[in-house]
Amino acid sequence: MKFIINRELLLTPLQQIVNVIEKRQTMPILANVLFKLSENQLTLTGTDLEVQIVAQVILENDVEASITIPARKLLDICRLLPSAADIKFELVDRKLKIKSGRSRFSVSTLSADEYPDFEMGVMECQFSMPASQLKLALDKTTFCMANQDIRYYLNGLMLSIFNQQLKLVGSDGHRLSIYEDTIEQETGIELRIIIPRKGVIELVRLLDNAEQQVQVEFSRNNIRVVINNLIFSAKLVDSKYPDFSKVFEQEFNSPIHVQKDVLKDALTRVSILANEKFKGVEFVIDGNTITISTNNPEHEEAEEQIAIEYQGQPLAIAFNSQYILDAVANLDSELAVLTIAENSSCCFIEEPSEQQYKFIVMPMRL
Repeated sequence: MKFIINRELLLTPLQQIVNVIEKRQTMPILANVLFKLSENQLTLTGTDLEVQIVAQVILENDVEASITIPARKLLDICRLLPSAADIKFELVDRKLKIKSGRSRFSVSTLSADEYPDFEMGVMECQFSMPASQLKLALDKTTFCMANQDIRYYLNGLMLSIFNQQLKLVGSDGHRLSIYEDTIEQETGIELRIIIPRKGVIELVRLLDNAEQQVQVEFSRNNIRVVINNLIFSAKLVDSKYPDFSKVFEQEFNSPIHVQKDVLKDALTRVSILANEKFKGVEFVIDGNTITISTNNPEHEEAEEQIAIEYQGQPLAIAFNSQYILDAVANLDSELAVLTIAENSSCCFIEEPSEQQYKFIVMPMRL
């Protein structure tokens, strides 16, 4: 194996792949990146067996060869070399010799034959959409995913396709975000899948060019997204997402209209003195005023009043302040609409006109 590549051509795909590779691996070879040379192309592959990223780089070579190299060491070497430098790779007795200018490195390798296959299966469904549209949908819902919850189906994002209707849902059991949009092309697809948390986070990182079109493909157990010369793959969570439709089937109080930035600023100030663990704040709604208040175990208190538009009965309810702040930060309009269930079981947060995005937060006891 012997080839030369420009630093810039190698650095970007390496950076994208290394994010997938865990620092601590049960299999040593999973800490490596797979290099495969064939037909004037270099293919780089990184995986943790749940998520895989494959990058393809055009390269003038007439060799067919493959080897695996420690990913983070290789990235550090490339990153610290001068810009636009040419890097020469040569495999000598299972050691990879790396030369660039006056720099010389000798790195251990492992055989490509030992690199595990990422089982994909036949991709039964596929459609294309703008990268910007998919990234927006992910950004609006990703922050609500659970992290290491015992209910493993919540440690991911539910993606639903019904022909042209796209829906993404994220929830950690205390709050839930829903984003709905329309795909331009008719897909003829009807499915509901759960993408694992790590896969969602890595996919968001890769969707950095808003003008790109991406190809989205599904099999029974996998999702694959093709982004130019990158192929992202992830194993799906083998479970059903909980039915959240009943939250809509109840009576609600009159909607509360409030300026988004006014609410955000008031909440941020009041929550300074909230209990650090639970971050609880109380909302007392009366007439055209919300009083937001909190206290903590040190007997410190904070209170702030803001103007609202509300025509319902007075009510009081408490929330985790961070959940409300996260929801409000994801609204695009200047006005936020809060609608509290009559039994105080939940609160909807949305925009007055656009109905693409809804956030639902459960109350808490102070």
